[in-house]
Amino acid sequence: MFIGHTFAHPNLLYLLLLVPAMVAWYVFRQRDTKASLQISTLGGFGAARRTVRLRLRHMPFALRCCAVGLMVVALARPQSSNTQRNVSTEGIDIVLAIDVSGSMLARDFKPDRLSAAKELGIQFISGRRSDRMGLVIFAGESFTLCPLTTDHLTLVNMFREVSIGVLEDGTAIGSGLASAVARIKDSEAKSKVVILLTDGVNNRGEVAPLTAAEIARTFGVRVYTVGVGSYGTAPYPVQTPFGTRYQDMKVEIDEELLTNIAQITGGEYFRATNNKALEAVYEQIDQLEKSKIEVTEFSRKSEEFRPYAMAALLLLLELLLRRTLLREL
Repeated sequence: MFIGHTFAHPNLLYLLLLVPAMVAWYVFRQRDTKASLQISTLGGFGAARRTVRLRLRHMPFALRCCAVGLMVVALARPQSSNTQRNVSTEGIDIVLAIDVSGSMLARDFKPDRLSAAKELGIQFISGRRSDRMGLVIFAGESFTLCPLTTDHLTLVNMFREVSIGVLEDGTAIGSGLASAVARIKDSEAKSKVVILLTDGVNNRGEVAPLTAAEIARTFGVRVYTVGVGSYGTAPYPVQTPFGTRYQDMKVEIDEELLTNIAQITGGEYFRATNNKALEAVYEQIDQLEKSKIEVTEFSRKSEEFRPYAMAALLLLLELLLRRTLLREL
């Protein structure tokens, strides 16, 4: 009944609780209004039929409850709105290139680097509703997990499934960046961005990182690089005959290379040493790459209480029935 309606005074709808209270009181009163007559036998009443008047004896009360409910709705002032929105947007296409090498399981982040990158990356994606986004993963090789899309739900679901071991181990920063650029280079968006996140030093791949950066610049792709890892040492997972053990190992991130990639493409380099720092990095990038959206909204509201007020005239029908057909002795 209220589909498409809003209420000017929604708090008044709490008065609808009067209706069940009325029903409870009516049922309670009915127990004390039944007449009784002591007779020796019911034989003479066996063929008696229930009259229409008897069947309708509760109708006046039902009409009263409906009238009260409708009057409450009318007092709450239901309204319908006719809204027109004209939106113009400067689209931004963003590809996330995420390192999934074995070292991303290091525990200097909680619970580990990859899980933190996934969680905060998903938050970043969820906040960019007007942008197309894609996902590339890389280790010893690179792979496009999701091309540019506005279906952020599908992208997030794919991101959640990212895990270590799906690609040959290693750190091919150049290949990861080249794959991301290949996915975004033909975009017609006003701004084309790659966010490259890694925790290591380039040691694999067929494309040199700086070569990939030059390609990105050629196609107008801006690259934000993120080095993930604490300073000094961090607990890395190591396979032993007794299972996985964690050993403190030196954190090695090629910050000079990542800084050069960012400078060549007009982006910035960030270092994230823990979960909070990585969250701050995503927030900075989010502010640097804001979509320009202009919204013009026209809204017109119409009062819809009149039908409810007219229907509340059922109360008059109740009074009429009580005075005529269902009059009580």
